[in-house]
Amino acid sequence: MKEDKIVYGSIDEYISSFTPEVQSILQTLRQVIKEMAPEAKEKISYQMPTFDFHGNLVHFAAFKKHIGFYPAPSGIEAFQDELKEYHKSKGTLQFPIDKPLPYDLIRRIVQYRVEQNLQKANSKSKGKKSVEN
Repeated sequence: MKEDKIVYGSIDEYISSFTPEVQSILQTLRQVIKEMAPEAKEKISYQMPTFDFHGNLVHFAAFKKHIGFYPAPSGIEAFQDELKEYHKSKGTLQFPIDKPLPYDLIRRIVQYRVEQNLQKANSKSKGKKSVEN
C-alpha cells in the first residue's frame, strides 16, 4: 500500500509544518529572497517553496540537519569560492540547520539569478520580435 504524501498548497502551509525554530529560519530565508526578487511569484514546485521569475529562480526546503537551497547550477558556479565550506552538488546547497545561514551570500546569489532570468527572458523576447517582423 502506498504512503500518503504530504501535498503543500502554499509556502505558508509548507513552513507551518515545521518546528517554530525551523519556521523562523524558513521565514527569514523567504523574506531575503522576496527582498531581492520582489516581482517573483511564490509557488510550490517539487513540493518545495519556489520563487518564479521568468522561470524558476530558486527553491528551498528544510531537512533534519540542513536547509536546502537550490539556485540552479549557475547560481552555485558563480559563487563557488564563497561556498567552499558548504556541502553542495550540481544545483544544491546545504546549509547546516544549527548554524546561521549566510543571508548576505544568499542575497547575492538570488540577485545573480534574477539577472540571469531577466537576460534569458529579454533574449527570448528579442528573438520573437525579429521573427514577427
